[in-house]
Amino acid sequence: MILTLALNYGAQEEITNAVKAIADKVKNNIISPEKVDQSTINEHLYSRFLPPVDLLIRTSGEERISNFLLWHIAYAELYFTKTLWPDFSKKNLLEALINFNKRERRFGKTSEQLTN
Repeated sequence: MILTLALNYGAQEEITNAVKAIADKVKNNIISPEKVDQSTINEHLYSRFLPPVDLLIRTSGEERISNFLLWHIAYAELYFTKTLWPDFSKKNLLEALINFNKRERRFGKTSEQLTN
């Protein structure tokens, strides 16, 4: 399990800086526009060394993602809890993991597409 805490981090800024870096490389003929794909963008992110997120746990009762790892959570399962972060315990984590294990991971597909 990898726990990621992001302090003074914003995903929109991260993605914007990645796009600017790629645009600069295109402008300087280091890379052609046709070669820009998802992996190119990922390689230019601050968080490029992080794996895709499987489960995003949002504490405090807020039901939003708050500009957090927007690129990495495309297919993440989201779990919302009213428990505040300082009070989040092993028991709370276990509840989130049990909930996660009951879910059908579809990665952008429908249940029907997975069975065909």
